[in-house]
Amino acid sequence: MTTDRNDLNMGMRCVKYMIFVINFMFLLTAILIVTVGTAIGTIFGDFEYFIDSHFFSPAHLLVAIGIIMMFVSIFGCVGAVKESTAMINIYGVLLAIVFILELAAAISAFALQGQVKEMVRRTLNESMANYNGNPSVEQSVDFMQQVLECCGVDSHKDWSFFLQPVANATESDVVVPESCCPPSTLKESCIPFEYGCLDRLQWVVAQSAALIATGAMTVAFVQILGSICAFMLARTIRRTKSLRAARRWQLQQSLGIMTKPHNPSYTQMEKSEKNPDSEMYLPNSPKC
Repeated sequence: MTTDRNDLNMGMRCVKYMIFVINFMFLLTAILIVTVGTAIGTIFGDFEYFIDSHFFSPAHLLVAIGIIMMFVSIFGCVGAVKESTAMINIYGVLLAIVFILELAAAISAFALQGQVKEMVRRTLNESMANYNGNPSVEQSVDFMQQVLECCGVDSHKDWSFFLQPVANATESDVVVPESCCPPSTLKESCIPFEYGCLDRLQWVVAQSAALIATGAMTVAFVQILGSICAFMLARTIRRTKSLRAARRWQLQQSLGIMTKPHNPSYTQMEKSEKNPDSEMYLPNSPKC
């Protein structure tokens, strides 16, 4: 009996340790997801004038998923400590919900990748058209061209449609902002960057969306495996607790039988109480 009880306790400890390890992995994954979502949100924020607002949704959803995963991991650890089958089952359901959210984030990020080029071309043209009339747009365009080392949409010649040429300028001369020139050439003649901003900004946005999609899909499959493991662990806990209860009942029954007072139902008759049956034949009985 003692060996069985030790085996049950050892099995329950193994279940607890397994849940702790799974939740620790999920906690690290949640921190990574929040970091990636925050970083991509910051990148999109730097180029917010060139990115539509709905492109921010997958990054924000990724951060929300990471925060939810942190609380779910803590909930699973508490359920393991209390050996609560209900809490472990709820933990598995929460993991399944997180899986659905991650799948939604991945699908939306994949869907947005096809809209990147058209969106970037449109927003670049709109920003360049408002370059002189809006200081915030001017600052954003200058920041983008300096960081990405690009000029215009397809090339620096695109600025000829938005900036007026200086007096006595030839047809080949194109007026460009100072942000189109490398810092080393500002004091001399401006040599604009060779590449346009369309391809480079498109690459940044597309790669960020792809990172969100692939990261969410990878973590989503890990989450669904974690959910399945949670339900299996809940069943193991239920079975272990049932075996504990059965062993305890058997022990109580055995102890109850051993300590029960002896109360025989048969009591031997005294000699004075023995009355021979009148119809029974005895050797000394008178003959008929």
